[in-house]
Amino acid sequence: MAILKKDGNRLMIRNDTEQVWIEPWGKNSFRVRATHMLEMPADDWALLPVPAVETEIEIGENGARIRNGKIVAKVSKVGLITLEDADGKLLLKERWRTRTKGFETISALEIKGRDFVPHRGGDYELHMRFEPNPDEHIFGMGQYQDGLIDKMGCTLELAHRNSQASVPFYISTNGYGFLWNNPSIGRVTFSRNITEWVASSTKTLDYWITVGDTPADIMSAYADATGHAPMMPDYGMGYWQCKLRYQTQDELMEVARKHKSLGLPMDVIVSDFFHWPMQGDWRFDESEWPDPDAMVKELEEMGIKLMVSVWPYVDTRSENYREMLENGYLIRTERGVRIAMTFCGETVPFDPTNPEARKYVWSIIKKNYFDKGIQIFWLDEAEPEYAVYDFDNYRYAMGSDLAVGNIFPLVYAQTFYEGMQAEGMENPLNLLRCAWAGSQRYGALVWSGDTDTTFRSFREQFTSGLSMAMSGIPWWTSDIGGFDGGDQNDPAFRELLVRWFQFGLFCPVFRLHGDRKNGKPSGITSKAHTGGPNEVWSYGEEVYEILKKYLFLREEMRPYTAATMKKTAETGAPVIRPLYYDFPCDAKTIGVEDQMMYGDDVLVCPVFELGQRQREVYLPAGETWIDAHTGEEYAGGQTILADAPLERCPVYLKKSGALRFTI
Repeated sequence: MAILKKDGNRLMIRNDTEQVWIEPWGKNSFRVRATHMLEMPADDWALLPVPAVETEIEIGENGARIRNGKIVAKVSKVGLITLEDADGKLLLKERWRTRTKGFETISALEIKGRDFVPHRGGDYELHMRFEPNPDEHIFGMGQYQDGLIDKMGCTLELAHRNSQASVPFYISTNGYGFLWNNPSIGRVTFSRNITEWVASSTKTLDYWITVGDTPADIMSAYADATGHAPMMPDYGMGYWQCKLRYQTQDELMEVARKHKSLGLPMDVIVSDFFHWPMQGDWRFDESEWPDPDAMVKELEEMGIKLMVSVWPYVDTRSENYREMLENGYLIRTERGVRIAMTFCGETVPFDPTNPEARKYVWSIIKKNYFDKGIQIFWLDEAEPEYAVYDFDNYRYAMGSDLAVGNIFPLVYAQTFYEGMQAEGMENPLNLLRCAWAGSQRYGALVWSGDTDTTFRSFREQFTSGLSMAMSGIPWWTSDIGGFDGGDQNDPAFRELLVRWFQFGLFCPVFRLHGDRKNGKPSGITSKAHTGGPNEVWSYGEEVYEILKKYLFLREEMRPYTAATMKKTAETGAPVIRPLYYDFPCDAKTIGVEDQMMYGDDVLVCPVFELGQRQREVYLPAGETWIDAHTGEEYAGGQTILADAPLERCPVYLKKSGALRFTI
């Protein structure tokens, strides 16, 4: 039998060498931890400290009960945990199949709900098993290239890769939110017969659960627990221009000047990767970028911010490599040569889990970029990307990659966010290719990585963005048109670009990017190629006129976008979200995976097929909807057939909302 006792507002369970803590962590929320160590490890990972909350704890002959507002945990006399809401509705129940008396199911299987499988001489492989809830649907879990918003029935790798970001938080239609608060490499399965979380190497079981009356309530509690995104700066509201890379200062400035001469809006332009001499130098190559100070000054006069790319890798030939190696600022490999990536050099990432390494890298960034007036950074390769994803071969100051690897993008973002804040910046915003739970509090704007230039990939980025939003990462974008390829003269690609641009208009950040064809080769063999033209005028007159219309619509929507971003910062509400988030009482919205809300008032219905000129649109019940193209009104709760010529993405406005515009 387990020993159950009260320790302040915490319920503690002791069963042989295992100790379990159930404690309040914010309103209507519990944090549940378990370990076989002598003391409970102190790491909070994604969670922030919270004010103390009073709980009701009862311990009796048959078990114990702890209540925090609307959530209740019950513990049997042998230690089985069941989580319910205040009305007794089941949220989660541990799944045990053993011979031990006291469990509901007596079984010869000997499968534990909390199973710590020891590694030889080290940590544990952890399995956390819950009984399935086959009728629930779950939204969130980060970014996976699977085209699905509802993750029920899925098995997901809890690991980062280029275009994959594991953010292990979800919102359930059963009225709760769940965070797997463990940065270990692992997997999760949401199946009909079991829900199982696996951590490859860890000392601790750690999860957080909250209940709420609406998805908005749950998301607000999650933001309070893991951190709110700071307010989006004004330059985040407009249009961002980039291509694979502008090779020189003159090339970049030519594009910026042409934008302004044509009267086109632009808030940000990007100096992308390999503007540096070597990876890890973190400075401009003076042979191609001779006067960054003058460049930044002229761009500022045009009302344009310059964003520069930063990679975490350090080339063995870099001017900083030796010093960083000697001071322990680089990640280690457990076997083989100390190289993690071979793209344009033999490189190894710096180790952002080491606070001293973070300070060192920021000191170089500050001197070579920030002090020149550059205040937006593209933190690329943030997974980090490895030449070979052998997670067991890498080690950080904080521990092995298997144990802590998923925290890399969070501390990478922290490096820059805290450095910029220390210099007096308010609301720093940086673009990253990955995130983990809590990354939003470090100003992380995530984009979906190196994606294909296909309609299938476009559809997958749509669902990726909504899943990230429901994972508590509100700032998200994608490479409009896709990253890898795209012929400017191909009619099919031009159509894809237009459809993606129409979706991009309603993303938190509106950004054109990609490695296009028909580019000139780089004149420097140690650097990557530059890619072809990727400006709004690069795709013919018909496409240009369509894109121009949407550029100016983004400007017209700027006050609405700003108000939406303000609400996001204050409440944690996603900027883009599945229909279920806003209309949980309309059961039909659960299955709608090809439409989204942009803020409170705009229903966006992208076109995902080549040649498609009509599409079905479901209008959620309880509202009257106005067609943003025709002004026609429709009652909610019905499916209509919407016209979608190339220049038109079906968009509808809430009649009860304040926003009005005509496309």
